[in-house]
Amino acid sequence: MKFIKRSTGHIKHYASLLVGLSMVSCAFNANQQPSQAMDLKSASELLGNPDYPAISYGGYRGKSREEQPDMAQLKEDIRIMHAMGIRFLRTYNLQFPHAANVVKAIDELKNTNPEFEMYVMLGVWIDCAGAWTAAPDHTQENYEANSGEIDRAVALTVEYPDIIKVIAVGNEAMVHWASPYFVSPAVILNWVNHLQDLKSKGNLPKDLWITSSDNFASWGGGGSEYHNDALIALIRAVDYVSVHTYPFHDTHYNPSFWQAEDNSSEAQSALKSDDQQAFKIDEINRLMERALTYSQQQYLSVLSYVKSLGIDKPIHIGETGWASHSDGFYGAQGSRAADEYKQALYYNKMMRWTQEQGITCFFFEAFNEPWKSALNPNDSENHFGLFNEQGQAKYAIWPLVNQGVFKGLTRDGKPVVPTYSGDAEQLISEVLLPVETQNKSSLE
Repeated sequence: MKFIKRSTGHIKHYASLLVGLSMVSCAFNANQQPSQAMDLKSASELLGNPDYPAISYGGYRGKSREEQPDMAQLKEDIRIMHAMGIRFLRTYNLQFPHAANVVKAIDELKNTNPEFEMYVMLGVWIDCAGAWTAAPDHTQENYEANSGEIDRAVALTVEYPDIIKVIAVGNEAMVHWASPYFVSPAVILNWVNHLQDLKSKGNLPKDLWITSSDNFASWGGGGSEYHNDALIALIRAVDYVSVHTYPFHDTHYNPSFWQAEDNSSEAQSALKSDDQQAFKIDEINRLMERALTYSQQQYLSVLSYVKSLGIDKPIHIGETGWASHSDGFYGAQGSRAADEYKQALYYNKMMRWTQEQGITCFFFEAFNEPWKSALNPNDSENHFGLFNEQGQAKYAIWPLVNQGVFKGLTRDGKPVVPTYSGDAEQLISEVLLPVETQNKSSLE
């Protein structure tokens, strides 16, 4: 783990320094052009290619998914993501028109401009029998709903093979803490085999890749309770493994996550100095390096398990992210993980590492989605976006705003501007030390 040298100075100095650092380290380069732009058509050429950054996308503006974004709104969002360098979008289900309309919006943008390029990882939602009721049956699947999802995915892929490059069967559908709906790996395996069979018969594009997108533990990187023959068969059946990793959530569920390692006299002296803001920022920078290490270890745990089976399979990150606000487990009364500064650090560190390693990372997510916790606007689930629902760019994306990459683009008629009116001093003044460090330092 790389430790940041402690320094002194006032918050104004840190504000300007951190904005400059963020501009240097911003993961997506909007001016970067693919070397073989329109020649890259297969998933095998897109996944792991740093010229094709990826992101999870839901265009919902309201507090219910019944309030569907229209085509104009979807095109606004897609243009914004394209301007920031994104070339690969992940969607989650076909129960609503959203995903199909995203694909259609991309197609229309391509028809208007043949040089426009955007691809899709199409999600298929999988549920157990009785999902989302008081008595879910995890031993059986909701066949009618699941088969409908698969059929819609197949039809859309056949219609738009130039856009849809991956089908993901299930989203966190095997992890046991997804208690309202999880299924066994055997259910996912049956649908993956079905899609692979359609490929072999020529009913789906031969270069389409099939996967399932799930928590690292579900892919064998956690406890032995997930290790079984069906999982091994599934790993063999998919074209690549799509792993989820969330150190953000474990700042609450793993109480020792934030525990400080630097108990030196130098650190203690810094706590008593007038420049506590400087200490705070240095300490947070160091702890966010630990968050990156945490995700790396989860990724490597899956890699180790897959290799232990004698299987050579690409592994990419289907989902990871960091919320910028919370009034619950991750806010001021909880782990203090949620704010735009920590989100930006995690984003930059994660994207830099994955791009260097040839790992595609579908960062979660592009825009806030208020429907996720409709009854509590301050719930962390509503704040994972790199943009808020008004289209304001959070701290991680401020450098791109300053570079002018969003000039002329709008979300619901509003221009893309930075949160906090671009005032880094104000943003940083609201950042809290993680709770374990706070307890040790006596800072209030």
